[in-house]
Amino acid sequence: MDLLRQLRHFTVVGEELHFGRAAERLGMAQPPLSQRIRELERELGVELFDRSRRQVRLTPAGDVLLGEARELLAGVGRMRELVARAARGEYGTLRVGVPPELPGSVLGAVLTEFAAKAPEVRLELREFTSAEQLELLAGHGLDAGLVHHPLDPAAGLHSGPVIEPPWGVVLPRVSPLAGSGWGGEIALAELAGQALVTHPREAAPALYDATLAACRDEGFHPVRMATARSPEVMLGLVIAGHGVAFSHPAIARKEPRVVWRPLRPRAPLWRLVFAWPARAPHPAVAPLVEAATGVLRGHGTGALSAAGPGDDSADHAPGGPPVPRPWNAVYDRS
Repeated sequence: MDLLRQLRHFTVVGEELHFGRAAERLGMAQPPLSQRIRELERELGVELFDRSRRQVRLTPAGDVLLGEARELLAGVGRMRELVARAARGEYGTLRVGVPPELPGSVLGAVLTEFAAKAPEVRLELREFTSAEQLELLAGHGLDAGLVHHPLDPAAGLHSGPVIEPPWGVVLPRVSPLAGSGWGGEIALAELAGQALVTHPREAAPALYDATLAACRDEGFHPVRMATARSPEVMLGLVIAGHGVAFSHPAIARKEPRVVWRPLRPRAPLWRLVFAWPARAPHPAVAPLVEAATGVLRGHGTGALSAAGPGDDSADHAPGGPPVPRPWNAVYDRS
């Protein structure tokens, strides 16, 4: 930092070409300023000012240093500003985990909302199951993750509000249970005799167990089970007649060969929370949680919960044109 101070003093003298005016501008006495310049000249092994005449002039070496010093000091100023903004959560990279079953339209709405709040924060999105995310969060391999609720209190994580997105059953359109299609409620007991397509237990053990317990409590005992880690595989298995599945409506929205019907009662619930390390949390987590919670709870995205196949209304603001997507994000599905 002594060199930076010397360069700052040198730059003012180089601009003023007068030690008295430079000292006044710097708020210091002239003798110590002259001493600092002499120290800098000794350190660099060159003369920076021609003092042989009544008017102080830069030497060729001093002229080169003035340009370099200005650039260096400007870079240091920019560095300080970026570091301060990163500490406030306004700049930098935020590593976020998302579950494979998160609908693309919902993810897009979250990205758009977050970009409006923190346009210069780059989201590095990585697709992991809840179990994988919790392991990475514990080791600070992720800054935040959207995981299934509840969390283990001993995990050393903080979490945001509990989110309960719309949840229902995906059925082949040819199924007798499809009824009139999208919108009509269906009870779990009506699924008796059906097979079930669900995520592997190791992906989210608590959700898996709660789902099967709720099914049994309501009289639905799946005749067989099939597992799928991704929404695409889940839809394929449902279309092929390998069972029904529980999901968010936006997952089934683009597939005309299935219908989605809300469950009655609202169980099993797909409870989600954003979690992040309790120790040294990333400052950009707060605006992310605020943006994502509003979207996932359906604020301003009513089209996501009720739109039918082929309906692109989720890509538009209510009553307006398509929503712009100024996303500063990288998505990693590895």
